[in-house]
Amino acid sequence: MDEVCFSYSDVSHEYVMHRASLVIANGASFSLLGTKDTYIKSKIPVISVCAVRTGSGKSKVSRRIALFLRDQGYKVVAIRHPMPYGDLKKEAVQKFYQYEDLEKNKCTVEEREEYEPHLRMGIAVFAGVDYVQIVKEAEKEFDVIIWDGGNNDFSFIKPDLHTVVVDPRRVGHETKYHPGEANFRMADVILIVKMWGVGPKEINEIKSNAKKLNPKAKVMVIKSEIVSDGGEFIRGKSVLVVEDGPTLTHGGMTYGTATVAAKIYGAKRVVDAQKYAVGSLKKVYKQYPHLGKVLPAEGYGKKQLEDLRKTINRAKADLVIQGTPSDIKRLLNPNKPVVYAGYDINLNSLKPLFKLIKKIVK
Repeated sequence: MDEVCFSYSDVSHEYVMHRASLVIANGASFSLLGTKDTYIKSKIPVISVCAVRTGSGKSKVSRRIALFLRDQGYKVVAIRHPMPYGDLKKEAVQKFYQYEDLEKNKCTVEEREEYEPHLRMGIAVFAGVDYVQIVKEAEKEFDVIIWDGGNNDFSFIKPDLHTVVVDPRRVGHETKYHPGEANFRMADVILIVKMWGVGPKEINEIKSNAKKLNPKAKVMVIKSEIVSDGGEFIRGKSVLVVEDGPTLTHGGMTYGTATVAAKIYGAKRVVDAQKYAVGSLKKVYKQYPHLGKVLPAEGYGKKQLEDLRKTINRAKADLVIQGTPSDIKRLLNPNKPVVYAGYDINLNSLKPLFKLIKKIVK
């Protein structure tokens, strides 16, 4: 080999450089592709929503932007970062307009977590492998593209406005992870999500880092609020918390919105999901020991989905708190009641961003 190009996301700078050292030690050159080599240009306006780490809240922001633009009279499509695990030839261009399209394309839980919320709001989602063709297809049907990024990658499509979301629960990660730091440095707008458990100290530290690394960026603090469709049923109950998979595993978080909802709404106790794990989920707990009692919504294929269903059914709990956007009740039909808990972005806190977006798109 003459050259090795590193094309992966949401990993520490140390991880990247260990791979670089291995490559160089074997005589090859090591490279990282930048936006000049990777950006696809579009004829229509593009708003990108990216992050410095996975699970920062970018999907909630992208959905709010989609609804705002739709209310302004624009036809909007969310183009998702690729998450294909099957036949890549068949998945070159995927179009999702309704829930049935998820079944037709045999989507994994990870894909459903990202696609379902858009579809529930009537926002179409395009994804796949061939992003040049995906952009061309989007230009035929829509007025505006929202790049709904995955992990902490930068956009595949050249944005007219590049927004980057920062999670202050992991303060300092904006300078320690690849390519999240690149996102942080190139952002037009840095969105700091003020959420449960976050104080002024964390917010100010991120502002300080933004001033040093990207002084031209507009820095906005937006508010995140816990929402639940049955919080009153949680009080006094033994609960199993099921959280968004990627946020907990490679995202490094020890809890998510379901865990927070259990505390806010007064659950009696959180059941240790690890005790009831079966099959592939046992391996997940070994690989990510920081998970503790929390059950990550892993579902890469039928076998792991079945393992997830069996684990939920085996757990001695009164109900399940679902912190993943994917509809567990519909997907798995568990033997326990399911209460959804998530968070949404306060609309008033997004007004400065909407004003900027309106100007850019117009």
